[in-house]
Amino acid sequence: MSYRRTRAIFIKELHHITRDSRSLGMALAVPVVMLILFGYALSLDVDRIPTLIYDQDGTELSRDLVRQFQGSRFFDIRGFVTGYAPVDRAIDRSQVLMALVIPREYSENVAAGREAPVQILLDGSDSNTASIARGYAESIVRSYSLRLRNEAWNQRGGPPASLPGDGRLRIWYNSSLESKNYVVPGLIAVILQIIAALLTSLTIAREREMGMMEQVSSTPLRASEMVLGKMLAYFVLGLADAVIAVLVGIFVFQVPFRGSLPLLLVSTCIFLFGALFWGIFVSSVARTQVEAYQLGFITSFLPAFLLSGFIYAIENMPAIIGGFTRVIPSRYFVTVLKGVYLRGGGFADLWSEIGFLALYAAIVFLAATHKLNQKLA
Repeated sequence: MSYRRTRAIFIKELHHITRDSRSLGMALAVPVVMLILFGYALSLDVDRIPTLIYDQDGTELSRDLVRQFQGSRFFDIRGFVTGYAPVDRAIDRSQVLMALVIPREYSENVAAGREAPVQILLDGSDSNTASIARGYAESIVRSYSLRLRNEAWNQRGGPPASLPGDGRLRIWYNSSLESKNYVVPGLIAVILQIIAALLTSLTIAREREMGMMEQVSSTPLRASEMVLGKMLAYFVLGLADAVIAVLVGIFVFQVPFRGSLPLLLVSTCIFLFGALFWGIFVSSVARTQVEAYQLGFITSFLPAFLLSGFIYAIENMPAIIGGFTRVIPSRYFVTVLKGVYLRGGGFADLWSEIGFLALYAAIVFLAATHKLNQKLA
């Protein structure tokens, strides 16, 4: 492999990038736009749940229970109704997600020490949100019931009721439970995968359509030199996108960064190598620029967005799909980013993911070189 020929391809591609100012501006602006749009729009937080109250009891105890829901940040009380019909209409029209129904015998049952059930009606069309809302509501009712039981025991002079176990909840790495801290690091991996693959997916196909491949085949230029030179030119642009995305994540979204900056830099470079080599491989396989763009988009965006663990937990996927995710490089980079950002993990914790990314980059480089060799032969 000749350093001079590789450098010549690198400089040629770099000139091509800088001369097209609009494409260069788009390549630098798209990661920021995507990060801001997805970062703010893609929220997994479930709070301010629109709720109706149907208090059939109308006593001080029932109103006290209602105040527990009003004081919680997870519920937004939209009003009080006097029957089931308004509840049905509001849920059918998606005006509320939940309704709390307190029966007439509620205070009597509490005073007599009997079970005092309440009814929670949920819109199950969004099963995930409904199950989370149910958990919040059950927690409030359970805590309030335990408080009433303790007060009753105190009034009777008996020992306070206690739970069989004393559960203490401690949340590591994302103590505030803000979804942006979970979404933004994974989103950086998805954006870099898409941008890197699309940047290089048109290079070989464009030259083939312009009739330049015949000229290249008559030169002593090797396929490996061409692949490496093109990759390095777009690597500079991809690295600039990565720096912008990291800065936006830290300073705009204020995602905590607890890990090693050199480890983040090394892992990002390795991931970019693989993503850029994949784009060149796609470009060498495709016959036209349109085909290359479509193939690059399908093989980068869909796996990175759906199968990387960025949003959907891989553990909950069917076994076949979960096994397929093991060959998705963005899955490992998402793990690295979350480990570096949130857990402050080091190389000893993430070496297997980084090792896979390096192996993937080497394999795709060899595949792209082999495919380009066939085109130049």
